[in-house]
Amino acid sequence: MPDNPAYASAPRHERGADSFGLTFLSAYGFDILARKLKSILLIEVPMPRFVFVLVLAVCCINLPAQSQQQKTAEPGHYLFAWTGDAAGKGNDFLAVIDADPASPSYGRLVTTVATDQQTKLVHHTEYTMPASAMLFANDHYAGRTFIFDLRDPLHPKVAASFTDMTGYMHPHSFLRLPNGHVLATFQVTHHGESSDSVGKSGGLVEIDDQGKVIRSASSADPAFADALLTPYSLIVLPELDRVVSTNSAMHDEDLFRGLTYQVWRLSDLKLLKTAYFDPGENRYGQISPEEPRLGPDGSIFVQTLACGIERISGVSAGEPKSQLVYTFPGSFCGVPTIVGHYLIQSVPDVHSLVVLDIANAARPVEVSRVKLTDSYRPHWTGWDSKTQRLVVTGSEPRLYMLKLDQATGALTMDDAFRDTDGKLGFNFDDREWPHGWKGSGAPHGVVFSR
Repeated sequence: MPDNPAYASAPRHERGADSFGLTFLSAYGFDILARKLKSILLIEVPMPRFVFVLVLAVCCINLPAQSQQQKTAEPGHYLFAWTGDAAGKGNDFLAVIDADPASPSYGRLVTTVATDQQTKLVHHTEYTMPASAMLFANDHYAGRTFIFDLRDPLHPKVAASFTDMTGYMHPHSFLRLPNGHVLATFQVTHHGESSDSVGKSGGLVEIDDQGKVIRSASSADPAFADALLTPYSLIVLPELDRVVSTNSAMHDEDLFRGLTYQVWRLSDLKLLKTAYFDPGENRYGQISPEEPRLGPDGSIFVQTLACGIERISGVSAGEPKSQLVYTFPGSFCGVPTIVGHYLIQSVPDVHSLVVLDIANAARPVEVSRVKLTDSYRPHWTGWDSKTQRLVVTGSEPRLYMLKLDQATGALTMDDAFRDTDGKLGFNFDDREWPHGWKGSGAPHGVVFSR
C-alpha cells in the first residue's frame, strides 16, 4: 500500500483505482486513459479488486495494438509515380502525390523515397496496387527490380530488390496471382557467363513479396525456333487455369520482330501453345504485341506497338484465335486501360487518349478522344476505381489526371488536379525533391493506393 494520507481518507473505490491503476497508467504515459478510468470509478459502483485489475490489463494490452492499427491505416488517397532522372545522372525514386479529390492538397507532392540505382530506364510497375501494398517496379536497362513497402504511404521504403533470376534477365511486367505472389515476364535468357550473350527467348517467374523465386518456366518453343519469344506482358486467368503472354522486344535490334502470343497452364506453368497474331488487311497492325487486357466479354484485347488492337478469343475452349479488330493512327501506342466496356488507348502520334466502345468486341468504335497538348506524347494509363480517375504519363515531365464518364465514354481533363505551379497536372520538371535531389524527373509507371 502506498504511504499516502490522501489514500487513507479517500473512498474505497477511489483508493483501489489509484493503487492498482491510475498511478501506473500515468507513470507509463497513459494519462488520458487514467483520467477516463478515474471518472468512471467515481461512480459508486462496487468493483472487486480482481475485476478492476482484469479490466486494466485488457486496456493496457489493447491500447498499443489500437495505436499500431491507427499508425498503419493512414487516411487519404495517393498516387505513386515511379520516376527516373531525365538526365540519367541521378537515381530512380518513387514520388507520392496526393490523389484525394476532396483534399486541399490534391495534385501536390507528399514525399519521395529514393533508391540506390542510377537511372538507366525507369519502366514498369505493377498496374494496380496489390493487397499487400508491396509494389514491384523495375529499371529495365539496369535489369533491376525494386519492391517498395507502401503500407504506410506517408513513409514509403525500399523493402528489397533483385536482378537476374533462375537464368532469366531483364524483368518487364508484373501481375498478381490469387496466392498473392507476382508472376513476372523476363525478356531474355542467359547463355554463358557474359550478360551480352542473350537468347531470343525468356521466361515467366513466380516471385513472392520478399523477392524469392517460387518457380519459373521458359518461353522457348522448338516449333517456333526462328520466332522472337521474349515475354513482354501477360494476363492471368485463374478461373481458366491459364496465363496468356505476349512476345515483344525492348531492345532496338529486335523491336519489330515480335509477332506471337503464348498460352500457359497456370497451375504448373506448362507452355501449351505459341501462335502468331492476325496481320489483318494492313499487314502491320500485329507488330510488337505488348499489353493484354481482359475485355467484358471474356476475350483478351492486346495493344501493339504498331497501334493495332488484337482480340484473342477461344482461350476457354482451348482453341485460341486472334483477330486484328482496330488500328489507331501512327505507331508506338502505349499502355491501355479497360474500364467497363471502354478501352482507353494512348496514341502518341495524335497527342491524345482515344476511347473505344468494345461492347461489340469484334467491332470496336471510337466514342471520344482528348488531346493533352500539342507536344505531349502519352504512354502509360492507369485507372482508379475509388475516385473514378484515369492517370497518364508520357514524353514530358508532367502527368495528368482525367475523368471518364462511364455512361458515354467521354473523357475530360480533371481541372482540379494541379501542382503548385497552378497548371494542369503534376510537374516533374526542375524541382527540389524531398529526398535531397534537384532535377527533372521522368515518370513512367504510376499506381493508385487502394
